[in-house]
Amino acid sequence: MPGLIEDYALIGDLQTAALVGRDGSIDWLCLPRFDSGACFAALLGDPDNGRWLVRPRGAERCTSRAYRGDTLVLDTLWETPEGTVRVTDFMPHRDRAPDVVRIVEGLSGRVAIESELRLRFDYGNIVPWVRRADGHHIAIAGPDSVWLRSVPHQKTYGRDWATHCDFTVGAGERVAFVLTWHPSHEKYPRRIDPYEVLAHTLDDWESWSAECRYEGPWREAVLRSLITLKALTYAPSGGIVAAATTSLPEHIGGVRNWDYRFCWLRDATLTLNAMVTGGYLEEAAAWRDWLLRAVAGSPADLQIMYGIQGERRLTEFEVPWLRGYESSSPVRIGNAAVGQHQLDVYGSVLDSLHLARQSGLPKEENAWNLQRVLMDFLEGCWREPDEGIWEVRGPRRHFVHSKVMAWVAADRAVRTVESNPGLSGDANRWRAMREAVHREVCERGYDAGRNTFTQFYGSAELDAATLLIPETGFLPPSDPRVVGTVDAVCRELGHGGFVRRYTPSSVDGLPGTEGAFLACSFWLADALQAIGRHGEARDLFERLLSVRNDVGLLAEEWDPVAGRQLGNFPQAFSHIGLVNTALSLSIGDARS
Repeated sequence: MPGLIEDYALIGDLQTAALVGRDGSIDWLCLPRFDSGACFAALLGDPDNGRWLVRPRGAERCTSRAYRGDTLVLDTLWETPEGTVRVTDFMPHRDRAPDVVRIVEGLSGRVAIESELRLRFDYGNIVPWVRRADGHHIAIAGPDSVWLRSVPHQKTYGRDWATHCDFTVGAGERVAFVLTWHPSHEKYPRRIDPYEVLAHTLDDWESWSAECRYEGPWREAVLRSLITLKALTYAPSGGIVAAATTSLPEHIGGVRNWDYRFCWLRDATLTLNAMVTGGYLEEAAAWRDWLLRAVAGSPADLQIMYGIQGERRLTEFEVPWLRGYESSSPVRIGNAAVGQHQLDVYGSVLDSLHLARQSGLPKEENAWNLQRVLMDFLEGCWREPDEGIWEVRGPRRHFVHSKVMAWVAADRAVRTVESNPGLSGDANRWRAMREAVHREVCERGYDAGRNTFTQFYGSAELDAATLLIPETGFLPPSDPRVVGTVDAVCRELGHGGFVRRYTPSSVDGLPGTEGAFLACSFWLADALQAIGRHGEARDLFERLLSVRNDVGLLAEEWDPVAGRQLGNFPQAFSHIGLVNTALSLSIGDARS
């Protein structure tokens, strides 16, 4: 049975990632990309769906673990009656086939170690054919092959459709395993020296982390979140996946299980802001460039999400042979929400490109032409209903956040032309649209009796996304309607000291509920800070930091009742929120 979601740590090579449990088992790994089929899928099923276990024989849970310095190299310590060992797990940055390296090092005594490699391609469905050749165990099925090598060579044997290895290590002794994916039709992959690539990987991460510009009181948390965002980046394209996993549930035992291994446009501005303020302009520019390539084409065809290289077809299907995390089914691959109509993405794109220009990123000549085309289209459709930011699988409505983001699109277009007179565009027409959207939202999306903006026109429901109203500039933080909305969200969506994004079943029609949404809780801290309630903002932020796991990672949600993380993991949106809120609070402290 897989561990709690927060029992896992992340390792990755900037093209894919693996989850390593406290029990020494890698229970999730997709090769060769984030969105490829998993060869270890025990996270969503059981060990027979694929895993790689390395630990002292008879041990069940590590003593402690930590990333080595400011890197993504994971050290796990095991203290046993016979002695102490350290297992170091990492994936080297890739200019070759993807490798997973596991180094077992004896620190004291003499400890018996067990390794069980159970490869299952196609999300735990296909048992590969395994053979030995040239000092490797080679597992092959269809297009995939995985090669296992140990240094120094260790004897392996097959049992119960898995490859086992038993050995002992004493103080000062090391045994390394290298697992390499390779296209099955090609010859053997290039061998690597596990100890040499460990040194290079540590250097790569430490050098990258040293560029972080944030020096505030939460530097450790901010830098770990930036490292996590970097790890969720598909380096060849610059795209950032929302999470490394699919179908980790928002409600244990429920059906709210979605595939997050894609890139969402809603994250664009917040991601850019986190990268720019952290000092990572190269990553910010790569994300901007990914965005421009992905959304190129007819504005009517703009999607809410794309594949990691800008792919448009993300067909959703269910995987019946996986029972789901803690029996939370179905397990879904792909995401049908890709076909939804969401007006807010136009605002996200215009806002992010405006921020990129303000931040001094290298100019992209075609960016303004794209913005003008998007604005021309949005002018004609902003009055339409949509599915909204939360991708509800119910009827389309006039969501307030979507309309606010349409205002953002018009506002950023106007401001860009005003500050760059050489650019062409009908600023007067866009100003008229901006005023019309603002007037309609204030008239139809605001409940004067309760002094709060609502989720959609005419509804009594609330939406935590309205907390972004002051952040977007739609209204100033001092506006009584903003303060009233913050109070109403706290009162009606508050959940154990955190915030739900909305009341689920009343809007999306799906059974069950969900936990507190961590990104929305960060937004609440931002809004509290903006309206001058600095103590409350800081208390909430510290509370959010306290629910990170032992290596600083956050999932999508937190269950305050069960005291555990929920949803896909680690979640980029949550870590983006952490970085941006830390910056907001630090700036506020500096001004006070």
